[in-house]
Amino acid sequence: MNTPTSPRCPFHAGTDLPAPALQPPGAWPPGPPPGLTGWSLLRRMSRDLFGALSEWKQAYGDVVHLRMWPEHQIVLTDPQLARELLVEHHDALIRWERGIEVFSQVHGRSVLIAEGAPWRSKRQALQPNFTPKAVQAFVPTITGAVGKALCDWPARDARWPIESALTSLTMDVILRMLFSSEVDADARKAEQAVHEISVAGNAELYWPASWPDWMPWKRAKRRAIAVLDSLINRHIAARLQVERNAWPVDILTRLLELHRDDPAAWPLRAVRDECMTTFLAGHETAAATLTWWSWCMAANPAVQAKAKEEVAVRLQGRMPTAADLPALGYVTQTLQETLRLYPAAPVLLSRRSTRPITLGGWQLPARTIFAIPVQLLQHDARWFPEPQEFRPERFATDAPGHPRGALMPFGTGPRVCLGQHLAMTEMTVIAAMILQRFTLTAPEDMAAPRPAFNISLRPDAPLRLQVSAAQGG
Repeated sequence: MNTPTSPRCPFHAGTDLPAPALQPPGAWPPGPPPGLTGWSLLRRMSRDLFGALSEWKQAYGDVVHLRMWPEHQIVLTDPQLARELLVEHHDALIRWERGIEVFSQVHGRSVLIAEGAPWRSKRQALQPNFTPKAVQAFVPTITGAVGKALCDWPARDARWPIESALTSLTMDVILRMLFSSEVDADARKAEQAVHEISVAGNAELYWPASWPDWMPWKRAKRRAIAVLDSLINRHIAARLQVERNAWPVDILTRLLELHRDDPAAWPLRAVRDECMTTFLAGHETAAATLTWWSWCMAANPAVQAKAKEEVAVRLQGRMPTAADLPALGYVTQTLQETLRLYPAAPVLLSRRSTRPITLGGWQLPARTIFAIPVQLLQHDARWFPEPQEFRPERFATDAPGHPRGALMPFGTGPRVCLGQHLAMTEMTVIAAMILQRFTLTAPEDMAAPRPAFNISLRPDAPLRLQVSAAQGG
């Protein structure tokens, strides 16, 4: 009979507690019965991923084995072991090939897709664009986009389509940072295109192979990819028609400088791929998180009032600057708690081991697949009491700590999200400026939106909230 795994408590990692007993090679952790092929487990996950993983976690523990022929998959919900895998064993891991195949249909061979030496080279070249100092230089760009967008929000609307408004706003922000361009009709078409690709990509992850995109029933996906390709390629072509000394200071210019300095390593196709990844990842994480944040503000008026007071005291009605952001501590806490409850990437892209790994006493062979459902880690009552409650105070400087690995909405280890500083800066600025100007309220009798997972985590129906201009806003 299988018994739940009981790894060491992450709070006591590194103490004198005995290490888990080493299991013999060939032994696997407990897990649900696979039946003949285990494909029924895959079907179950495709219908309700987090319901299935949560049920198996309760039944079998924090290290669960899923046998889905021809693969062996390990699901980790223990913070210590999840972090150990991604940090200490990172050089023995690649991302799951099927996932990379699906993502590469849109992202090409960008830093998101690359492995090994090509990934290290790309990451090193791109890192200067996303350091805290580099990100701070974009704050005026962000405030300009937000100020313009908020002028178009209504003084009062009982059911304002806030999710769409926030997606358009974050898309405008990334277009300005990437191309020094404002959102236009083509960019607005991209909003629907991103949704189409996300839904299609998520569905394809549960199949071992994809039908060719020329199949008649994949017309929507083809059109969506064409919209995004046109958007990116148009901006690159336009920039190349301009004299070099007239190029603006933005991310595209930095990428084209890499191309100019080393065209073999950075052909124009590589520039296109990085622009696509920056555009998609650069707005989607922020849009999804701010959508959930707006719901959390509307559903928790006392929290919203406290955050509004902080913004009023710190900013005195003016636009935020980079120097103001550290003083907006409570606003940041509301965003951190939103990311805990509703991580934009609730499951990290699965990894495959390239050599045997010993983890939590289990000797796991090469080619084992590892999945880390971040959402289950962040909803675990052992680390976050009453985990479904929205409590920004969890992230106060004097709050009780949680184990490393229990919170990682941007991942961890060498492949931690390259744009995490940009995302947090952008979201803090946007949240502060919304709080300055508007009050968010849930429409009467509105039920809490249900999360839907399609690559990122969004409400299952477009979110609408009551908005009203703040007094003096």
